[in-house]
Amino acid sequence: MAQQDDVFKKIVSHAKEYGFVFPSSEIYDGLSAVYDYGQNGVELKNNIKRYWWDSMTLLHENIVGIDSAIFMHPTIWKASGHVDAFNDPLIDNRDSKKRYRADVLIEDQIAKIDDKIAKEVAKAAKRFGEAFDEAQFRATNTRVLEYQAKRDALHERFSQAMNDNNLDELRQIILDEEIVCPISGTKNWTEVRQFNLMFKTEMGSTADGAMNVYLRPETAQGIFVNYLNVQKTGRMRIPFGIAQIGKAFRNEIVARQFIFRMREFEQMEMQFFVRPGEELKWFGQWKEWRLKWHKALGMGDEKYRYHDHEKLAHYANAATDIEFRMPFGFKEVEGIHSRTNFDLSQHEKFSGKKIQYFDPELNESYTPYVIETSIGVDRMFLSVLCSAYEEEQLPGGDTRTVLHLPAPLAPVKCAVLPLVRKDGLPEKAREIVDDLKFDFATHYEEKDAIGKRYRRQDAIGTPFCITVDHQTLEDNTVTLRERDSMEQTRVNIADLHTLIHDRVSLSALLRKLK
Repeated sequence: MAQQDDVFKKIVSHAKEYGFVFPSSEIYDGLSAVYDYGQNGVELKNNIKRYWWDSMTLLHENIVGIDSAIFMHPTIWKASGHVDAFNDPLIDNRDSKKRYRADVLIEDQIAKIDDKIAKEVAKAAKRFGEAFDEAQFRATNTRVLEYQAKRDALHERFSQAMNDNNLDELRQIILDEEIVCPISGTKNWTEVRQFNLMFKTEMGSTADGAMNVYLRPETAQGIFVNYLNVQKTGRMRIPFGIAQIGKAFRNEIVARQFIFRMREFEQMEMQFFVRPGEELKWFGQWKEWRLKWHKALGMGDEKYRYHDHEKLAHYANAATDIEFRMPFGFKEVEGIHSRTNFDLSQHEKFSGKKIQYFDPELNESYTPYVIETSIGVDRMFLSVLCSAYEEEQLPGGDTRTVLHLPAPLAPVKCAVLPLVRKDGLPEKAREIVDDLKFDFATHYEEKDAIGKRYRRQDAIGTPFCITVDHQTLEDNTVTLRERDSMEQTRVNIADLHTLIHDRVSLSALLRKLK
């Protein structure tokens, strides 16, 4: 676990050093759980969003996009349940004066038991080598079985407390498990209480005339209140979907793990409207398709898993998470939910407006059911960054730090490097840049030795480096270096566009989803 923590710290440091993510307001000592995306980070983030947006709106004729406002009428959040039920269970340590989420403390305790099991398995695998049967070991080893029984009992108790919204039981679990405050090391805990996560502000020019409004905690409600506008103006027929990418805001008390949990974050959400009774069929299809979307990036199928919800939200009749293996364990990056007709029914009730759909095939009106896919852009960004980072040992004892980013997502697709800054090489390199930059994010660099320039491009994940040398002036060929293998090939300048396009184009990635 300590080694994984060290790797994660290196990734966070790398993200700042190479222009991916900066602490917000850093010259003023920063703002907790708020981050800015740098010059390379914003490109990677935009490429992730483009991959998602195009996969939704280009590959599905019945999905369209919108961009709803961050500020919305406050009654919307009453209707959605956020005013009354959008809470986290919080607990304070009286000695350190630090506040924690009670559920996270217990989840961390469960994770510690998982780590103990994993260590036992790893030791056995090392001892027995190729003859090791992990399934048999887990089923027969006394210590593993003891850990597993303790873990299962704790998980069942925790799940029951969360389902029952039993705050006293959550506190009792923390006491029984002897969970201590990471700062003070004591078990001097307060009672558990609920804390609403929405940011509140005022809209209006005078104090008397101001209206209390909220920064939206999710983008989904903007889709729901516009669903009938989109349906009518787009002449949409069920089933159809509405996609949106936008900022959301939550006053997270326990914001941690870099950009994994922030107070200002970005979501990519799609609400898919279906006939009542068909929602579980569509839920299964979207669950499968969304996992396929992730795996198409080629970061390793074994890094993903489903986590079906035991505790369902008040609006859902089915829910699952797609989890990705981060350096700090498997964590949710996307949720797929069958939201029933809760949201639309609530908005019809609170607004007093009829927002039902008339189905011409059935010749009847009804409130559609909804399948939601919701993915955090920042969490997706972090999963890509963590998967890509490697400190690679090279022949001869050298080490290079490289980001094996999926080529279509890389912030820079190719770098053009003149071997020396004279003899007409920079001018020839500029010609190549001017030809490629209309189709690819192309970087020009001439400072330092060519080896150092290769290393800098490796560190930001550039798939290809193009070296212009004296032979280029003679026969119009260049050296094309591939990031992952470091193989160098002599190619004609006229072939560069095709060679690069085949690897870095978003369309090639989208075709994997057919």
